[in-house]
Amino acid sequence: MDYIFYFIITIGILVFVHEFGHFAAAKLSKMRVDVFALGMGQRLFGYNKLTGFTFGNLPKDFDGKGNTDYRVSLLPLGGYVKIAGMVDESFDTKFANEEPKPYEFRARPTYQKIFVITAGVLMNLFLTIAIFWGINLYKGKQIIKTTEIGIVRDSSLAAKAGFKSHDKIISVNGHKILNWQDLSLSFVENIGKEIDVEVLRNNNKVSVKFPSSLISKKVVKDNSFLPMAHIVPFISEVIKDSPAEKAGIKNGDIFLSINNVPVKTSKDAIKIISSNKNKDLPVEILRGKDTVNVTVNPGSEGKIGIYIGDIYNGPVEKIDYTIPQAFVKSIADIGRYTALTFSMVGNVIHGDVAFNQAFGGPVKIAKFAAQSADSGMISFLFFLAMLSLSLAIINILPFPALDGGHFVIILIEGIMKKELPVKAKIAIQNAGFVILLMLMVYIIYSDIISL
Repeated sequence: MDYIFYFIITIGILVFVHEFGHFAAAKLSKMRVDVFALGMGQRLFGYNKLTGFTFGNLPKDFDGKGNTDYRVSLLPLGGYVKIAGMVDESFDTKFANEEPKPYEFRARPTYQKIFVITAGVLMNLFLTIAIFWGINLYKGKQIIKTTEIGIVRDSSLAAKAGFKSHDKIISVNGHKILNWQDLSLSFVENIGKEIDVEVLRNNNKVSVKFPSSLISKKVVKDNSFLPMAHIVPFISEVIKDSPAEKAGIKNGDIFLSINNVPVKTSKDAIKIISSNKNKDLPVEILRGKDTVNVTVNPGSEGKIGIYIGDIYNGPVEKIDYTIPQAFVKSIADIGRYTALTFSMVGNVIHGDVAFNQAFGGPVKIAKFAAQSADSGMISFLFFLAMLSLSLAIINILPFPALDGGHFVIILIEGIMKKELPVKAKIAIQNAGFVILLMLMVYIIYSDIISL
């Protein structure tokens, strides 16, 4: 239910912002907007000045006489704005046999048509800029001041690539690495290329070379395949009446050792606890600056009732931005993420990255929306901004049924100084819609398979 709730919230915000762009631009251009819909398919309820608030579909011959019907439709997978005199997702062509009217889309000059058709993408970009700007201004930038690798497990991808515990990264493909963010970004940017990493190991410089195919999927999924140093197992929540609560373990505690075995990561803690069922385990905990010793029994299930994860507790540098600096940073972020998006598409085309690792549909959106919301408002807003940017990039592609497809048709008509036949436009729309529908089915299938 959390997935469904956050999916509807996320898609609702993005669709509203996108379609409001088309709506506002059409109104500013003196065009008649017949429908503003959130969702697709059957009308559930809505409002217009002629009928007021009503449930269900309006009569088939309903004429709003220039008044927009604001509605919510059955399927929460998109939305649309129906502009008079435009061939769009509704495939309504009643106007085709009539003379163009001044308030219709087809009667307006080319520059106004372009303004209307690109306004949705622009609104998605504005939303992305606004969120990035706000996050940069409020949170600044946290720079993780380490390039040291943590514990490298023998069976891990990092070990297969040739890395060892406590290696310090100096450069990647000749580019100097100063912090962990530089390191993570460098691997993403070099997908599809052979990667040459220079590390400092036991005070000696060592070169580690490996093909990107070894890490491409992992990089896409986790943003990095190297374990970070200065990681500690952090208890985010203790369940009420659990063995952990009874033992005196509290939220925010950090495990130092369990059963006299040093604990470096949450995986270490889980492994020790789950393998010692029904045993009293001595536990050493760091609480603030104090060391606390308790005893806990995992019971027959091998669980003590905690939510645990790994957090970084090493050196961090915080950069605060002024209002102009935060804005410039947000524009730079958009440029970088856009470049990475097209780079990722190229890697999928060349086979360096699996399709289902690079793209996601409704199922993944719902999953990540819920997870980001659980991590806090900043995390959810960042996810929303990234999704809004993706929507803008996808929509501006010159493909039938997308805004970019309409844009190309408008340009062609502007150059020819006449409209393309309505039947041709419908055929183009239908072809694009069918291909997009097939792609969506495949993406949903990939989502479910990869869960």
